[in-house]
Amino acid sequence: MERQCWGYLLVLSYLFQTLSAHSDFYTSIGHMTDLLYTEKDLVTSLKNYITAEENKLKQVKQWAEKLDVLSAIAMQDPEGFLGNPVNAFKLMKRLNTEWGDLESLVLKDTKEGFISNLTLQRQHFPTDEDQTGAAKALLRLQDTYRLDTNTISTGDLPGVTHKSPMTVEDCFELGKIAYSEVDYYHTELWMEQALKQLDEGEESTVDKVTVLDYLSYAIYQQGDLGRALELTKRLLMLDPEHQRANGNLKYFEFQLINQRKAQAQEAQKAQEEGKERRKRLTSDASKKKKRFREPVPERKMYEMLCRGEGIKLTPRRQRRLFCRYFDNHGHPKYLLSPVKQEDEWDRPYIVRYHDIISHGEIEKVKELAKPRLRRATISNPITGVLETAPYRISKSYISNINDLTVALQVANYGVGGQYEPHFDFGRKDEPDAFKELGTGNRIATWLFYMSDVAAGGATVFPDVGAAVWPKKGTAVFWYNLFPSGEGDYSTRHAACPVLVGNKWVSNKWIHERGQEFRRPCGLNETA
Repeated sequence: MERQCWGYLLVLSYLFQTLSAHSDFYTSIGHMTDLLYTEKDLVTSLKNYITAEENKLKQVKQWAEKLDVLSAIAMQDPEGFLGNPVNAFKLMKRLNTEWGDLESLVLKDTKEGFISNLTLQRQHFPTDEDQTGAAKALLRLQDTYRLDTNTISTGDLPGVTHKSPMTVEDCFELGKIAYSEVDYYHTELWMEQALKQLDEGEESTVDKVTVLDYLSYAIYQQGDLGRALELTKRLLMLDPEHQRANGNLKYFEFQLINQRKAQAQEAQKAQEEGKERRKRLTSDASKKKKRFREPVPERKMYEMLCRGEGIKLTPRRQRRLFCRYFDNHGHPKYLLSPVKQEDEWDRPYIVRYHDIISHGEIEKVKELAKPRLRRATISNPITGVLETAPYRISKSYISNINDLTVALQVANYGVGGQYEPHFDFGRKDEPDAFKELGTGNRIATWLFYMSDVAAGGATVFPDVGAAVWPKKGTAVFWYNLFPSGEGDYSTRHAACPVLVGNKWVSNKWIHERGQEFRRPCGLNETA
């Protein structure tokens, strides 16, 4: 593939239009950086308000101290004190004028500037959806990368440069959001963490009774009646009059008795069935069973690959992969500066190009794209309508080159940003996937990595066990279609959640139109 980075920039410059994109903050780290500047401005405004209040209080204090000394002297001999005509005049002046000035000073509203600024900025603040989205992202990262709550709460994440521990309130809020989503598993994990930090002595506005109330119910919903009962008893030791806990105590005790009876009956039944089964197994042949290795579910394989596990590349296959200088068969453009090419995978063939886009080009692309990013969408397979989806957490800008053969997209991933397994090409059940473009199906994908990622963020291919890790300045390429035009289903891929860092990518989809002579149609359906 020929290098077209500068053409890429010119197309972006020409096609980008000013768009209002400041929503769904959590879906783009790039846009979230704007919030830091907003907060910095608010902090400055707040400090100015505090300074003004302190100055006002200082003047009031000085006035009070002066009058306190004066009153102490005057009250020793009131008549004698007022016998001095100067003191009498000054008393009249103070009560008629100066106390009025003091009243004006005390009533002076110094918060107006801060409140005005805060009110102005609030229209650009994140919404409840952003907070919930960021919370769900943390839970997704916890599951994908198998992180325990204490690791996240203490901020000991891999690759972190700005360590940030979580407070009891943070843990409680995360558990409460999980609870509102009827996610009792994560409710339990984060309420336990909040309780742990309270038990260790951390001061908090959240009390143990509230945490235990959520925790016991979440555990009950998962079927552990015994533990739910013990936590309820602990809650009642702290608050014996807790109405809901007293009701739960009786209910849990009743349910636990019934559960134990049912378990005893099931155990007895299983024991009897076991005896009958052993009687029927009279020969060695009947004991032999064919063993089948069940395939790993796609979701599980996807998460394993994201963690760097389950990669299916044997040493023999690894030896077939090479690095080389690529000059496109002696093309004049690459004689003096051939491209560094590295094989990443054999089937499907995935190749990486090193030093293919410069830092300056990357920064220019980001500068052009950032204000125009919008929440990334997917095409509904039933309706064909573009819509947002919880399994694609990023913002992107997409446009078409004027010859309609290559689509361009710039994407920035948000908190826990990901794109779950998908195909880049249109399948047979999607005959109109690219009908509006009139370009035909997507032959190939060209993916630029425009940032390094401290942890997570790999591009993985669950069907074949391949994983490609982001490296700034490189690009990877693979064919989505066989020469026959049939889709290569082994190219189903995903973008793993970004654990730590900021992931910027841009990609070109090479379509069928205009490629007829560069990649002629083959007669073999899958080769």
